[in-house]
Amino acid sequence: MTEEMKERLEQMGCPAGVHTNFRNDMTYGDYLRLDQILDAQHPLSNHHDELLFVVIHQTSELWMKQMIHELQAAIQHIVSDNISSALKMLSRVSRIQSQVIQSWDVLSTLTPAEYIEFRNSLGQSSGFQSYQYRIIEFFLGKKSTPIMEIYSHKDEVKNMLEGALERPSLYDVAIQALAKEGFQISSAVLDRDWTKTYKADESVEAAWLKIYQDVNRYWIYYQLAEKLVDVEDWMQQWRFRHMKTVERIIGFKRGTGGSPGVPYLRSTMEHRFFPELWDLRTKL
Repeated sequence: MTEEMKERLEQMGCPAGVHTNFRNDMTYGDYLRLDQILDAQHPLSNHHDELLFVVIHQTSELWMKQMIHELQAAIQHIVSDNISSALKMLSRVSRIQSQVIQSWDVLSTLTPAEYIEFRNSLGQSSGFQSYQYRIIEFFLGKKSTPIMEIYSHKDEVKNMLEGALERPSLYDVAIQALAKEGFQISSAVLDRDWTKTYKADESVEAAWLKIYQDVNRYWIYYQLAEKLVDVEDWMQQWRFRHMKTVERIIGFKRGTGGSPGVPYLRSTMEHRFFPELWDLRTKL
């Protein structure tokens, strides 16, 4: 680069030493593959607000990809008796959840009159079909075999879901860690069918209660419990904001994918992933 060019760049506010020749070097856009990402929004109508609808859902899926990455790592660390590292991953999951929750505030700027202008463009597609969201639910212990039929048309997706369905959940491995520590956990819990949704057990509650009653002795397990509560708390807030945003925009219409819409979303808030961690609070 000539001195004259350097001087012109500095006059335009470009700091000295900034690399400007990328004929043979990777740029920021190359590293992030921005050409592909920014070319992935293809609204099917001419309505101004459909782009917002697409971007919100695409970014949510990107965040869910990161959540799955963190949950997988957390599960592996707990299995390997490295709970302290798992705590970091679970903290990050909670922060991601808060980001996704805030995205509903942006989507809520879409009015019913605006959404109805392009809703038919969605066809039968629906957020209900998000396979990444299902994987997250499976990782957290809410399993469902019938729901797998939705994904039977894509072998790769179905295989991913089956893997998450058939493996112990985050809570299952946490309970296994308690058993390794010497807590008396029922064999019905330790040897259960991983494809079934977890249900509360008295032996698990007794173990967690003992941990909360002697925090100093069981500090790492106490921290794990609270991180799990954080994840579930944020999950419930996520579900609530989703439900209220849908109600605000379409009322009680059925979802585009055929789901009952708001009544279904409301029913999901009744499920607890880690029931004993909530029940024991009354008994402390």
